[in-house]
Amino acid sequence: MRNYSTISVPNDVKKTLEKDKGSREWGEYLLELYKEATEIRKKRALENLAKLLSENELNNILEESRRFRREFKLR
Repeated sequence: MRNYSTISVPNDVKKTLEKDKGSREWGEYLLELYKEATEIRKKRALENLAKLLSENELNNILEESRRFRREFKLR
């Protein structure tokens, strides 16, 4: 059996969210919102990083990341 929780929000916020939610369950809808927001934050962070670093620096970071993933092993 799943555990449930109640979240208090202002009525106008709930009405707005209910319109967007449609027939989806609250849990499904809120997880979708969370995933979308997370992806947007990641994209913005990458865009900001790209503004700060040169193309060469970004390529070096990408290559180091790939190398780390290939070589990293837990003991």
